[in-house]
Amino acid sequence: MLDINIQRQQGNCFIATAFQSPKSGVTALFGHSGAGKTSVINMVAGLIRPDKGHIVIDGRTLFDSQESIDLPPEKRRIGYIFQEGRLFPHLSVRANLTYGMHLTQQSLRYVNLDHVIDLLGISHVIDRQPTKLSGGEKQRVAIGRALLTSPSLLLMDEPLASLDAARKQEVLPFIAKLSHQFSVPILYVSHSLDEILALADTLVILDNGCVAAAGAIEDIVHRRELQHLIGYAEGGAMIRTSVDSHDEAAGLTTLRFRGGLLKVPRVQSPAGSSIRIHVKARNVAVALVPPKQISVQNILPGTVEEIFQGDGPLVDIRLDIGCPLLARITVAALKDLDLRLGQQVYALIKSVAVSHSGI
Repeated sequence: MLDINIQRQQGNCFIATAFQSPKSGVTALFGHSGAGKTSVINMVAGLIRPDKGHIVIDGRTLFDSQESIDLPPEKRRIGYIFQEGRLFPHLSVRANLTYGMHLTQQSLRYVNLDHVIDLLGISHVIDRQPTKLSGGEKQRVAIGRALLTSPSLLLMDEPLASLDAARKQEVLPFIAKLSHQFSVPILYVSHSLDEILALADTLVILDNGCVAAAGAIEDIVHRRELQHLIGYAEGGAMIRTSVDSHDEAAGLTTLRFRGGLLKVPRVQSPAGSSIRIHVKARNVAVALVPPKQISVQNILPGTVEEIFQGDGPLVDIRLDIGCPLLARITVAALKDLDLRLGQQVYALIKSVAVSHSGI
């Protein structure tokens, strides 16, 4: 388990961050620029010192102000991946990969070089110099180098920020596999919600140095009071599902969740696989009766739980379809439908984004 409770006065910014997350999986630190994300992971890494608090990883104390414990960075067994790969330009890919590994005690090593090369798909560049690599290849090598130190925790500070969209899509699947393949927890910093939805199991939202919310990502994303921090356009719900079946002819996959079945564009995961999906509120409509002869594939019964009316022309409706779901409709539609709490309705899900595949 990650147990982080730290405070630090940093210029005019006061950071007071406390959260816990499971032993494995990806914990994302999310917030706007200046929220304190990088400062928090630099304190975890030992690069800057908290004024007070504690940092504990899987029962091992790295910092405790009351007990006067403050391990130096090299004793913390933490791998740090930055925005740029920061590879040693005079060393080959193989030498870069093994540099930190050779500095790790044999008894503490749990990561195999061949396994990392295979997982990251870098066997074809193993003898090249960093100057001969693409941006995506450099980041994969940087990830491999950090992983081969057999860390107790991986820190990733905006590791995809310097990559274009195509290279990001190249690297994302490799990051998604790391925690599951090696049972190493990852603390991932980003201001990109798309990245976090694709990777994270636990979400910590920072606002002005403090934790605004922390918990399982599907419990956080749908909370209406956090939309100003998450991003209004991205607001919606995360739903955990499993692959039920594939329809090759139609190019569709049927997913099973607590409320029934959902159809999505074909995903490359076998039946029984865990899949997490993101349904944006703007892609959900509401009907009083199930419509017929309509292109929408997913029409699910639900109950109106909450109605959030603001000053603008749009209203958010929280529905229970076996799990929380947000729908965003106009004020005019709300009046026409005469929606009330507890009313039985139908959710029309116009688009579903498959954001995460369980491994």
